[in-house]
Amino acid sequence: MEQLSRVTGATIAVLAALIEHGEPCWGLAVIKASGRPAGSVYPILERLEKAGWITSSWEEDSSRPGPRRRYYELTEDGATAARSAIAKFRAPDAAPTKLALPSVVMPRVVTL
Repeated sequence: MEQLSRVTGATIAVLAALIEHGEPCWGLAVIKASGRPAGSVYPILERLEKAGWITSSWEEDSSRPGPRRRYYELTEDGATAARSAIAKFRAPDAAPTKLALPSVVMPRVVTL
């Protein structure tokens, strides 16, 4: 399993959705649980799979109407790393960086 070069809030939301689900879940369930758009979630899932944090498989139920679903699941090492990344991201000393303008918040990125 590879370390991720950067971990953003969107990545944390996807990891948290996968942990909370606890079993293989399809992409749309991850999108709904994370509150992130498909255009963010699917690239994150692809990056996590390439790094070995998750595995995916295609639905085998051909009796269900509609397109096949792709199911995603954290690996054992991925689940451990995900919990660690979430804890590090949410740590009290990791407050978001603010610009001089109080209403503008820079996106947070955590390096693991």
